[in-house]
Amino acid sequence: MRVAIAGAGAVGRSIAGELLENGHEVLLIDKAPTAISVERVPQAEWLLADACEITSLDEAALQRCNVVIAATGDDKVNLVVSLLAKTEYGVPRVVARVNNPKNEWLFNEAWGVDVAVSTPRLMSALVEEAVSVGDLVRLLRFSHGDANLVELTLPPESAVAGTAVGDVAWPQDTSLVTNDHPWFAGADAERRGDPGGRRRAAVRGRAGP
Repeated sequence: MRVAIAGAGAVGRSIAGELLENGHEVLLIDKAPTAISVERVPQAEWLLADACEITSLDEAALQRCNVVIAATGDDKVNLVVSLLAKTEYGVPRVVARVNNPKNEWLFNEAWGVDVAVSTPRLMSALVEEAVSVGDLVRLLRFSHGDANLVELTLPPESAVAGTAVGDVAWPQDTSLVTNDHPWFAGADAERRGDPGGRRRAAVRGRAGP
């Protein structure tokens, strides 16, 4: 898979490193000469260019990318990159970083964003996860399809404690994706909901905080 990352700061480089370790082809784009640190991610391709310019994206051959990640520290730049990637180059998957939670509502399909990742929201979700039992905690919002990834920690008094997952009447438009740990254990219908256990589900529509 070929992935282009706009923004070669700490976040962009970290993402690039993870993707390269997983065997993907990565291109890092940044307009700041000081951000071009080839020695930090030598396996990646590097391009000194403005990702908001069509000529730069032509040079990056964005039409060949399976995924574009807008990972700069500027929400305006991330929105422009997302829109261009989707509308001008038809990139199948566009992921955008949200720096200011107040701008999160903009990161949707209209701006070409398939998945918006809000670092502040993720951090607050982790805090809430540590103290919330019995409440839904929203971990991630998927712009495309208006869905959310939410987590629920079962309290001891829960009506479904001890009930097999397959026997629980989940709300409409809810799909259970994981049961407790590990992350990708899968939604085993026979597994029972133990008090304190965590359940993660994809929920359509507004959910969580």
